[in-house]
Amino acid sequence: MSSKSERSISIQGVSVIGLGKLGMPLAVCLASKGFRAIGVDVDNNRLELINKGIPPVFEPGLKELMQSCRGKLSATGDYEEAIQNSEVTFILVPTPSDGQGAFSLRYVIPACERIGDILRKKSAFHLVVMTSTVLPGATENEIRPVLEQRSGKRCGEGFGLCYNPEFVALGSVVNGLLNPDFVLIGESDPRSGEMLASLYRHLCENSPFVARMNFVNAEVTKLSVNTFVTTKITFANMLARICERLPGANVDVVTSALGLDSRIGRKYLKGAVGYGGPCFPRDNLALAFLGRILGSAATLAEATDSANRQEAQRLAGLVKSKLPRGGVVGILGVAYKPDTDVVEESQGLLLAQSLLAEGISVSVYDPAGMENAQKVLGGSAVFAGSVEDCLRGADVVVIATPWEEFKSISPESLSRQSTRRVLVDCWRLLDPEAFATVVDFVALGIGPT
Repeated sequence: MSSKSERSISIQGVSVIGLGKLGMPLAVCLASKGFRAIGVDVDNNRLELINKGIPPVFEPGLKELMQSCRGKLSATGDYEEAIQNSEVTFILVPTPSDGQGAFSLRYVIPACERIGDILRKKSAFHLVVMTSTVLPGATENEIRPVLEQRSGKRCGEGFGLCYNPEFVALGSVVNGLLNPDFVLIGESDPRSGEMLASLYRHLCENSPFVARMNFVNAEVTKLSVNTFVTTKITFANMLARICERLPGANVDVVTSALGLDSRIGRKYLKGAVGYGGPCFPRDNLALAFLGRILGSAATLAEATDSANRQEAQRLAGLVKSKLPRGGVVGILGVAYKPDTDVVEESQGLLLAQSLLAEGISVSVYDPAGMENAQKVLGGSAVFAGSVEDCLRGADVVVIATPWEEFKSISPESLSRQSTRRVLVDCWRLLDPEAFATVVDFVALGIGPT
């Protein structure tokens, strides 16, 4: 294993249970730093792809990094092979939300049972790291007892346990893992916490601060970070709606100045459309759920979720107000953000669903998210093969995701001799003046002139 001379650790092998959107990049990043990384998954097709050197998930930079760590990365369906040949095991199985906002452990508990059974046969100290997001109290009260019971060992003595959620964004997972803002560790004992911290000192390239604490504080911190960010996004969107009604107002000018205040900062202050994806909506709901069951209502989290849900409805209303009778809507962007194929809770997809439910014809295009969008929309929408195909028959065009590709749309591509199209630029990617002669340009967050 490659090492930094001033920081030597005994960890040679790391196993990763669950090779999805986060587990796969984590395994690859670990292997790229010289660890022997063994991935475990129940999907045989996924395992076959990995062992052929093909990433089973879409993530920029993953394929190139994967090719650089041949011989250090393998995948198997055998828990015992992985755990017996590693000193640390990361658990990254799904923890889906239920109808109330809580996280289900229906995949976590069986994984822990299998890990515990193998730890019973292993004499060496082994560190188990819970990385999937869970509710506060779950690591101590549900995960730890299962591991202790099945292994016959005491946590902190025969094995260690840490809660270590990641704060990465799809589309930049590799960079997020190698250069995190900070590392969060909830530890069962100091030895386990230090073992994981030393692993991160080898993994990370930017020497991040490592915040070590008990399980429950780490669990609350995870939900708090994402809920704070969603609140910030929603605040910027609120400003955008206000600016749209004030002559001469521009949300970009306002938020650029707002972000100069060191108490606020510029990140996530882009007034546009609502947030989506697999983490932000559910973590926000989870904190609201936690507040309710504890009898201390998380009213800000609840208000943020409510306001965010209204964003998709408001956008649909705007589009319908601009659409001629029998017209077609072209939606550019159904991934919830650029550089990912994930469409979960995306504003473009929610817009398409809302319009289709009312019998409105919709054409969609996305550089990466088409296959996943088809699984949701089925045959109800037209799936264009390019930006040009999506624009061709559309009367109202909506730029719903700020893909770099959409910045190259030209005024000529939107010009037509019949009635003028309407272009709704949710992210203000294009220059209104350049398009004013060929379309009715609507830029969210900008007031009337």
